[in-house]
Amino acid sequence: MPDFNTALDPILGPVIALVLWTCFMLAWMAGTRIPYLIKNRVHPQKGERTAELAGLMPKQIQWKADNYNHLMEHPTIFYATAMVWAFIGTEGTLMVQVAWAYVGLRVIHSLIHATVNKVMPRLMIFAVSTLALLWMAVQAALVVL
Repeated sequence: MPDFNTALDPILGPVIALVLWTCFMLAWMAGTRIPYLIKNRVHPQKGERTAELAGLMPKQIQWKADNYNHLMEHPTIFYATAMVWAFIGTEGTLMVQVAWAYVGLRVIHSLIHATVNKVMPRLMIFAVSTLALLWMAVQAALVVL
């Protein structure tokens, strides 16, 4: 097996952390959704369209699925930007710290969304995480372009 340790940039830590968090949210979603569907004998075909399936479940169960979907949207920009930084190299920058902040904010956003779903706190966390992501992307653009 090759020795990858010498070539890895520390920005990959937050990347894999967010991947693992997304997997956790997938498991949480499945762990609440599937038992509900089985218990209530909801035929799988009723999930043909996500919106129709959402209407068949309590909102507290649907929140986990909604958050999982969000983790398939906004963070894709993070993954792409982090990969650019992995190629550029993050030594001497704040990029790794900002990336960890982004991941932490996404985790907080998920916890709010999946449990109490208060929109204003979620929106504030989303806005701050977006600013962190925008800063990472602009800084990468200044180096690359």
